[in-house]
Amino acid sequence: MSLASPSLSRSMSHRSILGRKFIGYLVLVLMLLIIIAPFYWMVITSFKGNLEISNFPPTLFPQHPTVSQYTQAFGQYGFGVYFRNSVIVSISATIIVVLLASMASYAIARLPIRGKASLMVTLLAISTFPQVAVISPLFILMERLGWLNSYQALIIPYTAFNLPFAIWVMRTYFVGIPKELDEAARVDGAGIMTTIFRVILPLATPGLFTGAIFTFVACWTEFFFALVFNNDTAYRTIPIGIALFSGQYTIPYGTIFAGSTVAVAPIVILVLLFQKWVVAGLTAGAVKG
Repeated sequence: MSLASPSLSRSMSHRSILGRKFIGYLVLVLMLLIIIAPFYWMVITSFKGNLEISNFPPTLFPQHPTVSQYTQAFGQYGFGVYFRNSVIVSISATIIVVLLASMASYAIARLPIRGKASLMVTLLAISTFPQVAVISPLFILMERLGWLNSYQALIIPYTAFNLPFAIWVMRTYFVGIPKELDEAARVDGAGIMTTIFRVILPLATPGLFTGAIFTFVACWTEFFFALVFNNDTAYRTIPIGIALFSGQYTIPYGTIFAGSTVAVAPIVILVLLFQKWVVAGLTAGAVKG
């Protein structure tokens, strides 16, 4: 009996571990389904006709797939203009943010600045500042500068609001790059700008991509500034364009889902292409920052 007890104990322990693993995987699968379900429903609905969308109970797959919702979005509702505007504004703001944030992050990480911790806390606080608190003075400023209904009316505020968080993310990665590399570059005769662009920035690529993707997504999905500053159809971005798809008496759900699918596609592609660099930038910052 005593010989069987250890074996029985090991068997029960093994079953307990398997049970915990099974429960863990089951929870992960359920969470994944909950996350994916809305996106799946959006995509399949965009390929349904209006009659099929209104059917009850709804179907899990399009019975008669059609791209009419996409042609209507780009034709009748001018979604192509909104997409172009979002691309111009988001990419421009992202490039400016990455350039400025990389310089600022390098300076904060390398220079002996007094109150550096307080500065970083202030930057983080600024990044969470509510937009509604500054919308009135910004609107007056844009109006006096003649920038309402223009690209710069969104690019400048997007840069200002996303720059603090980008500095916070990139700085934690620059801290992890050895200072000896700067000294070696100076010994070889490289100036400060050459050191930054040819030595430091290539090593900080994951951190740069992390800040760039977060900035791009924030600009791509921003609604409030785009609604207030640009009410001209020629300068509306995707969030505003989709919000105005609805008519007075009807709501074109299929067209809205088609536009939303196109709007989500660039973000999904960016995450899939650069997920390794983004994860590397985040984890490096978390460990070394």
